[in-house]
Amino acid sequence: MTKWRLCLGQLKEETNPSEESILSGLEASGDIDLDDIDTPSENSNNEFEWEDDLPKQKSSDAARKGSLLEYTASEEKEEERRWRMYQIGDQGHRVDMKAIEPYKKVISHGGYYGDGLNAIIVFAVCFMPESSQPNYRYLMDNLFKYVIGSLELLIAESYMIVYLNGATTRRKMPSLGWLRKCYQQIDRRLRKNLKSLIIVHPSWFIRTLLAVTKPFISSKFSQKIRYVFTLAELAELIPMDSVTIPECIKQYEEEKFKKKLQRIDQDLNGKQEQKSEQ
Repeated sequence: MTKWRLCLGQLKEETNPSEESILSGLEASGDIDLDDIDTPSENSNNEFEWEDDLPKQKSSDAARKGSLLEYTASEEKEEERRWRMYQIGDQGHRVDMKAIEPYKKVISHGGYYGDGLNAIIVFAVCFMPESSQPNYRYLMDNLFKYVIGSLELLIAESYMIVYLNGATTRRKMPSLGWLRKCYQQIDRRLRKNLKSLIIVHPSWFIRTLLAVTKPFISSKFSQKIRYVFTLAELAELIPMDSVTIPECIKQYEEEKFKKKLQRIDQDLNGKQEQKSEQ
C-alpha cells in the first residue's frame, strides 16, 4: 500500500491543479486494494476491439450463425408480389409472377366491340417463352394458370380472342396439348361466350395443325375460327383503338409486304422480258 501512496504522490506533482483535486480525493478515500478490482482474466472469452478509445465486444461466430434472418419491409412486399392467387373454376391457384414477368404481355385486354361489354382479348404468341429454356415446363405451367385466371377476370359477357401469330418462331409456338389444356380448363361459361377466334398472320404450320385436328374439334368451335392475313383486314373486323399490336408484329407485316412487292416486280419484269423476246 505504501507503494500506491508513493505513486499517488508522484502523480500529484506531475498533474495540473484540476487533476490534483481528483487524486487528492482518491488519497483521502483510504487504502485501495487492487485485489478487489474486478479485471478480465487471461482466459476470459470477452474479447474487445478498441476503436476511438472505446471498448466494443466482438460478436462471436456462434452468435452470428445462430441469429435468425428477418425480412425487411421491402423484402416482405417483394415476396408478396411474387405470388398471386388466381381463381380457375372452383379452385385457387398460386402463380409465380416473378418467373412469368417477361411473358405477361402474352395476354392483354383490347377493349370492347359491339354493344355491351363484349371483350377483345389479345393473345400475342411472340411473347411466349422459347421451348429451349431449362425451366420451360415450369414457366408454361405458371403461364397457363396466369392466362386462364386472367380470362376469368377480364371477361364479363361475350368475348373474342385475337390470336397474333406473326413474328413467332417454332420454338415459341405453344404445343397443341397446351392449347387444348387451356381450352378445356376454361370455365363452361367462358367457352360458351367465346364468339370468335381470329388468327392473324396464320402460318402454314398452324393452318395444317388446325386442319389435322378439325375432326377432334367440335363443329361449333370450328365455325368460330377465322383467318386474317393483314392488320388492315383485322381493323375491318374490330375496333383497333385499344388493341396493342407488338412492334415485332408490325415489322413482320412490313417485311412481308416488301417481299410481296418484290415478287410482283420480278413477275412483271419477267413478263416484259418475255414479250420483248417475242
